[in-house]
Amino acid sequence: MRPEYRPSALRLRLEEITVNRQTYRIMDANFNRAREAMRVIEDFARFILDDAAISSSVKHMRNRLRETMERFPADALMASRDTPGDVGTVITSAGETDRSNTAAVAVAACKRLTEALRTLEEYAKVAKPETAGEFESMRYDAYTLEQRLALRLAVGEKFDKVRLYVLLTSHLCKSDPIATAQAAIAGGADCIQIREKEMSDRKLLAHARRLREITQATGVMLIINDRPDIASIVAADGVHLGQDDMPVADARRSLGEGPAIVGVSTHNIAQARAAVADGADYIGVGPMFPTATKDAGPVAGVAYLKEVIAEVSLPHVAIGGITSRNVGELVAAGVRRVAVCSAVIAAADPAKTASEIKKNFTAEHAESAENK
Repeated sequence: MRPEYRPSALRLRLEEITVNRQTYRIMDANFNRAREAMRVIEDFARFILDDAAISSSVKHMRNRLRETMERFPADALMASRDTPGDVGTVITSAGETDRSNTAAVAVAACKRLTEALRTLEEYAKVAKPETAGEFESMRYDAYTLEQRLALRLAVGEKFDKVRLYVLLTSHLCKSDPIATAQAAIAGGADCIQIREKEMSDRKLLAHARRLREITQATGVMLIINDRPDIASIVAADGVHLGQDDMPVADARRSLGEGPAIVGVSTHNIAQARAAVADGADYIGVGPMFPTATKDAGPVAGVAYLKEVIAEVSLPHVAIGGITSRNVGELVAAGVRRVAVCSAVIAAADPAKTASEIKKNFTAEHAESAENK
């Protein structure tokens, strides 16, 4: 009978050291991969998007990663590194250099980040099991970050072309609201917002469905005021919220999947900052001039508009008392989008009035750009 093989304590220790070194080598590589990916994403959010909220989120995640890394022996991680002997440094794929624009760079970094965090989570179970949960939590946060960045890019692409944004309220329309919306679109409206405070849910839903058909056929955006549930049902492009409406996060959950837009009305710089922190996609800025809208608040004016332009990176829409006669003043101040209500929908000829505002706006904008 052969004697039972029992490895010596020294051999077991050597095997443990070997396993630990290999594990630490994997951990070290993925610490670096995750940290580098975060920096790429942060720089994109900071310098390309000018998005303080996303930049702050990534910075916070980098600090969490650093704090978790400090729970591992730094000397063991460094000793395990073998860059010259790493076979992966000479392995490349065709897609590695395929980056069509800066957004593609950031999206690829998001993918690297989640992959690295998954590897860290799994191998932490061998090297330091009590940290695996931290990596799992960071991985989920990274998925949310990737989603937020993707939605911001999708929304930015859609909203970037908007110049004339028309609010549609039935009782203010000179004629049939649907015909009024069609006329506004014919005159150059890029976005229609349904703003109905008194309409019943059933009637509002039917109204929104009809306008969704029209806006889809004409390539115009559709936003629903204050009702993410209606926006979700009719597949509108998004929802607009007032200061007393539900929080941005709750509205986004109600909107469901897809790159839906959430806008927020603001009347001062503190509200604008809060909208950015809450994750809004754009802000309404106003009122610019005296207006008959009941809940518009006191006139904020061009002074507030200039504060927003100087500080806030989100797209903004100037609103409140805007007409073809005063829109030039706003564009000269740097505005890129204006929202109008009665000036168009209560006009005898909504198409003509919308065209006049759009024409004056684009002409002023072109002149302003040339003078810079």
